[in-house]
Amino acid sequence: MMKLNELHPAEGSRHPRKRVGRGTSSGYGKTSGRGQKGQLSRQGGRTRLGFEGGQMPLFRRMPKRGFNNINRKEYAIVSLDDLNQFKSGSEVALADLKAAGLVKKELSGVKLLANGELKTKLTIKVNKVSAAAKKAVEAAGGSVEVI
Repeated sequence: MMKLNELHPAEGSRHPRKRVGRGTSSGYGKTSGRGQKGQLSRQGGRTRLGFEGGQMPLFRRMPKRGFNNINRKEYAIVSLDDLNQFKSGSEVALADLKAAGLVKKELSGVKLLANGELKTKLTIKVNKVSAAAKKAVEAAGGSVEVI
């Protein structure tokens, strides 16, 4: 049986820290392992992300299309089919949807869509609901509350 004091890392997996700038005889003195001149020898000498050596970068070569609304809202989507697992007459809120695994990220809220059909009577609390979904829930004897 191995003891704690006998544990050691695998051979060659650990290296001593490179101590640069400690005199010429250390092997990492003077230029400290950076070579002579050039961009990489200088402090902070790196190119920015996406730089291609002066060639027009890919993200600038690609055509720009459409409009990206930075204020857009994205909703987590729940279908009517998914709600059949809840007991008839119960109230379904965001916490219940998360617990059931129907919503992983709530994003800007939850939207109920009319995919499939609802067979149980439920009171549903969501941020948005489609007209068809609202109609289907009310036809099943339930109600939708927009929060």
